[in-house]
Amino acid sequence: MSGPGTTVLHADLDAFYASVEQLLDPALRGRPIAVGGGPRGGVVLAASYEAKAHGVQGGMPGWRAARLCPELVFVRGHFREYQRLGDAVMAVLTDVTPTVERISIDEAFLDVSGATHLFGPPATIGARIRERVRAEVGLPISVGAARTKHLAKIASQVAKPDGLVVVAPGAERAFLDPLPVGLIWGVGPVNQQRLADLGIRTIGELARTPSTAVEHILGHAVGHKLSAMAQDEDPRRVVTTHRARSVGAQSALSRRRPEPDDVRAVLAHLSDRVSRRLRAKGRAGRTVTVAVRLAGMTRVTRSLTLPVSVAATLTLTEIAERLAWSAIEDAAPCEITLLGISVSNLSDQRAIQLELDLEPTDPWRPGSAQGAARSAVDASMDAIRTRFGGDAVGYLPVVLRDGGAVPDEFRELAEHDL
Repeated sequence: MSGPGTTVLHADLDAFYASVEQLLDPALRGRPIAVGGGPRGGVVLAASYEAKAHGVQGGMPGWRAARLCPELVFVRGHFREYQRLGDAVMAVLTDVTPTVERISIDEAFLDVSGATHLFGPPATIGARIRERVRAEVGLPISVGAARTKHLAKIASQVAKPDGLVVVAPGAERAFLDPLPVGLIWGVGPVNQQRLADLGIRTIGELARTPSTAVEHILGHAVGHKLSAMAQDEDPRRVVTTHRARSVGAQSALSRRRPEPDDVRAVLAHLSDRVSRRLRAKGRAGRTVTVAVRLAGMTRVTRSLTLPVSVAATLTLTEIAERLAWSAIEDAAPCEITLLGISVSNLSDQRAIQLELDLEPTDPWRPGSAQGAARSAVDASMDAIRTRFGGDAVGYLPVVLRDGGAVPDEFRELAEHDL
């Protein structure tokens, strides 16, 4: 639990993937680089600050990035190095305090209320972290310190690149009010535009707007949360361990008409990724949710809660396909730009209790004859992948699917249960 002062730190590695590539190859330092993509196609996964200065951003088509920055150097990702170096940075953080909450491969919250008597005030601790990460790992990192998690994260964004910002108690409003509302955690481009349409462009303007007005345009849950964040009302503590409430994956698509083979291939690929992560943790879930993003940024979801928990790849694929087509047919005619799957209502599933053959078999029930056969196939495939790599074996729709714009190794780093 954090105290009343600036004892919450948010540490965030700068342009992490691109910085790792520049660390591995000194010839790339100071040059505009993009991880992934290429001048003829593909998607930019990450960009260095030198590239960002020309407008290059992650998620941008490679051809467009090359047009914005003719000097851009495209490099392949070193995914194992990302994990190794990200873990090395986390080791530095846990040397400072055991209360570290890792929220992604390259960022974490720290509660340093119990470390100030050893290392000094939060500003000194933040400087110490930055010096050690630079000296021992070789990467730049920005640190924000504040009274709450939300404010510490904003401070670290303001500190970028390679800086330290401390927001002292009592100075919160002076710090927050002039900042763009897009810095609030959870405000994406769509909500940012909706707020701008209401004349809200800064955090101060959002804080002065009645919550009911914000809820009217963004919905009750989102509007209430963002209004609270603008007021710096954030009771969340830094927690060191927690179990995931859901496991999910999504895939952005080029704008297209939904075709059965295409939708099934994408959903099979997503189901494979989600179910493998569930089984690796000995977990399964009862609620399956599918998200479909339509052209125009409209997002439609459908959910199904089962009487038993599932983690079989084929079962998850079949459920997801049924839910996705329910959403697509309700919106028809339409074009889709994203498909996503998540599994929630999780429970432990280390073993499966077989059922007596007293009723018609149902492959969605793990204990039925067909369900047990599916689980056995998954177990065999998991073992082969563990020994020979993720591409060694797979279900037919996944194997035959054209490679996605984003490598699976990169997706798995982002989805990794940290």
